[in-house]
Amino acid sequence: MRTIKVSVVTPGGPVLEEEVEMVSTKAKTGELGILAGHIPMVAPLDIGAVRLKTGNHTEWVAVSGGFVEVNGQEVTILAQSAERAENIDIARAKQAKARAEKRLTDRQAAIDAHRAEMALKRALNRLDIAEQQRH
Repeated sequence: MRTIKVSVVTPGGPVLEEEVEMVSTKAKTGELGILAGHIPMVAPLDIGAVRLKTGNHTEWVAVSGGFVEVNGQEVTILAQSAERAENIDIARAKQAKARAEKRLTDRQAAIDAHRAEMALKRALNRLDIAEQQRH
């Protein structure tokens, strides 16, 4: 099967650069599957997983929004933040989840509920991806 080059980049620098057979990710409008020869496009990303498939192997990357650009034989993911599954600190993600849940249940006036909901969504995404990589 043909491969496509994928790069995941954050404001802090590159997170990943590989040749894979398929890239799957969650755009704001729905799930995207990208193979070599995909039409050029740009789409905003939701908080979710980027799955990189080569043969029977799948690598997972947690992204917190951003954009995906497909151009020729290349996929570039510009993410606000991104972590490879094997680099996710599960204890830190669980702490972030607990903090966000506490903020949402306390509902103090000084706490921005939307920010707490987004923090919870990011923490749950990271935990889910860390779990997927282990299987």
